[in-house]
Amino acid sequence: MFIGPCYAVVNNGVSISTAITAVQLLTGSNGPAEILRASVSQGSTATSAQLAVSLLRKSAAATVTTGVAGTTLVSQNPLNPASNATLSTSGTGITASAEGTNTAQLVTDGLNDLNGYIFLPAQEERPIVAAAAIVGLTFMTAPQSATRYARLSFRELRGS
Repeated sequence: MFIGPCYAVVNNGVSISTAITAVQLLTGSNGPAEILRASVSQGSTATSAQLAVSLLRKSAAATVTTGVAGTTLVSQNPLNPASNATLSTSGTGITASAEGTNTAQLVTDGLNDLNGYIFLPAQEERPIVAAAAIVGLTFMTAPQSATRYARLSFRELRGS
């Protein structure tokens, strides 16, 4: 299998104050994706608070703001071809307005709002998202109202 290019779904500075998906990825039908990194942080409060965030699989998509190539779906290399990710309100996008159906929690961690969170798995532990499957980076507890940043970096594992 050809190891393909890298991309990221990014949520840059949106107010979030509910337990909701911050970024969602719906892989294309051309192949699976490997999750390289996931992160959440905030940039507008100095108040300490405990949160829980989860990288999880979904059997039904959250309703999100559709991702935009070059803005909220970015290529790690300008020479990369267009991503196979499906951009739509029930596909790849940011800041859910309605939650979908969460299934397997790949990783769930607690964090302090002042510190933010980075999931940077070892190579052997990188989650694989099947072709035409959904994964989300989701606040499991309602965070305090703040300007939120979230990122889900992935490599497309395209066929040869």
